[in-house]
Amino acid sequence: MAREYLKKATLTAQSGASDVHDIVQGILSDIETGGDAKAMEYAAKFDKYDGNVMITAEEIAAATALVPEKLKEDIQFAHDNVKRFAEAQKATVSNIEYEIVPGLIAGQKAIPVDAAGCYVPGGRYSHIASAIMTVTTAKVAGCNHIAVASPPRPGVGVAPAIIYAAHICGADKIMAMGGVQGVAAMTFGLFGLPKANILVGPGNQFVAEAKRILFGRVGIDMIAGPTDSLILADKTADPHIVATDLVSQAEHGYNSPVWLVTDDRTLAEDVMNRVPDLIADLPEVNRENAAAAWRDYAEVILCADREEMAACSDDYAPEHLTVQAEDLDWWLDRLSCYGSLFLGEETTVSYGDKASGTNHVLPTSGAASYTGGLSVHKYMKIVTWQKATREGSKRVAEATARISRLEGMEGHARAADVRLAKYFPGENFDLTPDE
Repeated sequence: MAREYLKKATLTAQSGASDVHDIVQGILSDIETGGDAKAMEYAAKFDKYDGNVMITAEEIAAATALVPEKLKEDIQFAHDNVKRFAEAQKATVSNIEYEIVPGLIAGQKAIPVDAAGCYVPGGRYSHIASAIMTVTTAKVAGCNHIAVASPPRPGVGVAPAIIYAAHICGADKIMAMGGVQGVAAMTFGLFGLPKANILVGPGNQFVAEAKRILFGRVGIDMIAGPTDSLILADKTADPHIVATDLVSQAEHGYNSPVWLVTDDRTLAEDVMNRVPDLIADLPEVNRENAAAAWRDYAEVILCADREEMAACSDDYAPEHLTVQAEDLDWWLDRLSCYGSLFLGEETTVSYGDKASGTNHVLPTSGAASYTGGLSVHKYMKIVTWQKATREGSKRVAEATARISRLEGMEGHARAADVRLAKYFPGENFDLTPDE
């Protein structure tokens, strides 16, 4: 059967996006030209904060004192989990060398970038977990300098828990500056920072556009749109948990899509009936975001069977993908397009967002069809090297000369010719591409 939409979105992440390119480009150009002073002007305009830009050791200590002990323990627990998982990921990449032909050795080396810039949102919600996710992975990768930029609140500054999390996870500098100006400061090396080699972390549409514009001058983790989540559920799923999980992700923002894909009509209808009451029970800001997201962006899709459900999910390529269905191993083997996968009722996207160890900086808007999320690997350059004996280079030089001449690249060919002439004097070689 064709997919049946019991609820169809009236908007998409693309239709809800604003064209902010010109605004962001103008701010970036101003700051690159005007340096620290111009960045401060934009900070005063947008952050409405006049405290220190670079948070001092004394301010870190003062912020630490404001964080409740129980929250410190939770932050440390989450940090330890993310750190251990990042270390396990890093262990999957190793330096290698391989003798391709006798006498010709090629190798691979993993080198961390020198300076990382981590953006940690602090506007609508204080994203403590984003500090943990971005700084910890950069530290495990081996970056020499890690800067954090987070928007301060007027008269308050950066949330103490964000400062504490960034500090214990390994940030070298923490900057009370948000938005495009915070991204620009890390990129251009303002306020005494080294110029960032890579920018990572989630942010609003202005932060995302700044990263898009700057990509190429610096590396980025990804260009992120509104967060999105999809749940695959069969008749064995608990409708209350499914509905709760959908609402928990819809609260991210008014334009955060959530999708339910199922082969059970009864379950689908039950979930749809539960969602409004669950949204109504949220605090005001969360309620407004979730209500708009559910109304305008959410979808409930009925499929014939689990194969059609899996195909539907792969088409959507969600940022977060949850499976609450029988035979979890089948789903793990079958599914191929997602940022992070949550198998079974006993785990949830919220775990991955906060404390379980996998990273929550993930591809959105269908980008999971071609990339994964932030990991220790994003901060590492996989480079290659080679060396050879004279005998080992002989056959390679012959092939290089002939292929180069066939391509019309005579200079390349002569770089091979001179080595053959030097290393094997008196020996004749046919270095033309013709038979």
